[in-house]
Amino acid sequence: MPVTARTLVKHLAARADGAVTVSGWVETVRDQKKVQFVILRDESGAVQLVNPATRELADDAGPKASAALALTEAISGLSHGSFLTVTGELKHDERVKLGGIEIKIATLEVVSAAPAEPPIAADSSLDKRLDWRYLDLRQPKHNLIFRIQTTLEHAWRTWWVDNGFIEIHTPKLMSSPSESRAELFQLDYFELGTAYLAQSPQHFKQMAQAAGFGKIFEISPVFRADPSFTSRHATEFISVDAEISWIDSHEDVMAMQEQLLAAGFEAVVEKHGDEIREQFGIELAVPALPFPRIPLHEARDIVKARGYEIPRTDGDLDPEGERQIAAHVKETYGHDFVFVTDYPTGIRPFYHMVDPETGLTKSYDLIYNGTEITTGAQREHRVEVLEEQARAKGLDPEGLEHYLDFFRYGIPPHGGFGMGLARVLMLMLGEASIREVTFLFRGPTRLAP
Repeated sequence: MPVTARTLVKHLAARADGAVTVSGWVETVRDQKKVQFVILRDESGAVQLVNPATRELADDAGPKASAALALTEAISGLSHGSFLTVTGELKHDERVKLGGIEIKIATLEVVSAAPAEPPIAADSSLDKRLDWRYLDLRQPKHNLIFRIQTTLEHAWRTWWVDNGFIEIHTPKLMSSPSESRAELFQLDYFELGTAYLAQSPQHFKQMAQAAGFGKIFEISPVFRADPSFTSRHATEFISVDAEISWIDSHEDVMAMQEQLLAAGFEAVVEKHGDEIREQFGIELAVPALPFPRIPLHEARDIVKARGYEIPRTDGDLDPEGERQIAAHVKETYGHDFVFVTDYPTGIRPFYHMVDPETGLTKSYDLIYNGTEITTGAQREHRVEVLEEQARAKGLDPEGLEHYLDFFRYGIPPHGGFGMGLARVLMLMLGEASIREVTFLFRGPTRLAP
């Protein structure tokens, strides 16, 4: 059958009554004595198929009656998840609850039959569902997640391109660690020795600034050999990165990111707002600009005043501290986002610029609905300062030569951010884990499917 002969379910309502062909998988079968109903779902929606049942043949039955009996028996034998191609007569009928349309079956072809008992059900555990992810993703709610992801990424790319950014694709095999040897996957790389899977495109984003690209972005996988089992960590995830030249401070990076996020949310609300309300029970709104900004030391004081003592000794917020500052911002400003700024050097990478007046880095974390989704900063562009800051972190500048060379031949002041795509989706849709919003999750105990 030519692809052009197939009609997507979402296009049926606009068609006039008459012959039609649809393809998809069996969601439910109601096999009643006099009539049979099949709910057929494709990637765009579900439609009701109907067949007047023929249960037995008269002695003088002809070919038409025999065909009707065969169709009835075929429908009775359908299993959940089987893929079908059906031709029939489309009819608009307001009495039909599912979309006000149905198709009277003329022919039915079982393209791929599924076993009678599926391996997972709606109440299966998350881990079990992930074992059978390709079946789990057939649910309308899960299908919607990845349509939202598509819209979000497209909106971000559109904003970047419209604002003069260049898209780059950085290598994921690196000859040296991007920050330190912690949380890195290592592998043998021919005669060159050890290679590392990139935990960040950070060095290459900065190289693009030395190349004179000005403004760049990338959406790509990164890898962290981090044995974390939290709901917001993965060993492989999609990082959303941007870097811009000729900035005055990290404030320029924050302004760029909040505009980008607002553009993405606007596209998602416009295209999927009603579906998000129906499937997730969330009234998604476009965040107002600018986002609130709170220096870290003030954020810690606010959290303490709310009755929570942060147990960390390095001065950073812990997950509960992030939730508390987010609750304060929601109560005070009615906002779901907050930039926490001005972090001490001890909890920031060596390449973050330090403000000489405060001794704090020109950096920020962006917290969304109580969880950190981004770290951003102005980068240090003076090579002698970079070398000094690397040594202060216990790093040998000789091991960073490929990176430091970017700065030896001139580079403009610059900064950028890295943001976890799955975290944004998880928090946007109120899901409990990034596993729910990742196509195929990778963690310390999961390497398949």
